[in-house]
Amino acid sequence: MASPPRLKRRREFLRVAGKGSRAARPSLVLQALPGTAGPLRVGFTATKKLGNAVVRNRAKRRLREAARLTLGRDAPEGWDLVLIGRDGTAGRRFALLLADLRGALRQAGVLKP
Repeated sequence: MASPPRLKRRREFLRVAGKGSRAARPSLVLQALPGTAGPLRVGFTATKKLGNAVVRNRAKRRLREAARLTLGRDAPEGWDLVLIGRDGTAGRRFALLLADLRGALRQAGVLKP
């Protein structure tokens, strides 16, 4: 199962943050911007508030894997998503992290209920 394409430039992240909708869960925050041309793209970020580089990288790795499992095969077209790690991202059970991501995607309208 392939990972979805990535957002990499700062201006892409800022565009999603400025114009998109937000959905917060205990382990992540999702920012979603519909109506973009092309395939679904995903960006990942974790602030220094989470901890040192080891903790931030672990949080982003877990978010990447959750996105790969949730969006990898049947990703809807035309969305830009940003997943932001929170305090609970690194320590939350993975099944709950997946449930949080699915719930946030449904709330934002990316996935159908």
